[in-house]
Amino acid sequence: VRLNCVKMSKINQEALTAAIEEIKKFSEEKKRKFLETVELQIALKNYDPSKDKRFSGSISLPACPRKTFSVCVIGNEKHLADAKELGIDCKSQDEVKKMKKNKALVKKLAKKYDAFIASSTLIKKLPRLMGPGLSKAGKFPSALSPSENLAAKIEELKSTIKFALKSKKTLCMGVPVGQVNMSTEELQTNIVMSVNKLVSLLKKNWQNVKRLYIKSTMGPSHRIYGF
Repeated sequence: VRLNCVKMSKINQEALTAAIEEIKKFSEEKKRKFLETVELQIALKNYDPSKDKRFSGSISLPACPRKTFSVCVIGNEKHLADAKELGIDCKSQDEVKKMKKNKALVKKLAKKYDAFIASSTLIKKLPRLMGPGLSKAGKFPSALSPSENLAAKIEELKSTIKFALKSKKTLCMGVPVGQVNMSTEELQTNIVMSVNKLVSLLKKNWQNVKRLYIKSTMGPSHRIYGF
């Protein structure tokens, strides 16, 4: 617990709570036809994306940060049956095999879903079966072992956020940390955990963080670090 407190001492908890409450208030006053996402926006410093070692990492948050999340299962017979029972889109080994010669089809598939899950027995064969399209899109499937529960795996993926810079020219990124209808406490926990994870991935930790903001999809941004 102490370690978390030391790491988090860089963010003023009162300022964070106030920012979350402002976001929630704004979303109440200006009701949208959809549920707004709360995003953590990050600006880095003392980091050269073209020279310094690239960083990436992910964390599963206690409260699911996304409202919509589409998954496709590439599975063996058992996992295909499980997916159909849950109403999840799925593809068999033979179906993905047909895509190998058609890069545009793989690209279209990668664009259609947020994430992919593949049976652990198939996962090593996938690059050979369908080419590198999913990897290039940053959506290489998560492995599902025979003993794992598909519904639980999807829930875990839905709650997982990834940190990585999109290109060698940018020092900014954004990750979803919640939805405006979540409680202040849930949002606060998700944000604190996300920031801690980000800082742990950076070579100089807090010295690589220039500013942190949180905002809802349609609302203004609130600075929570780097005043």
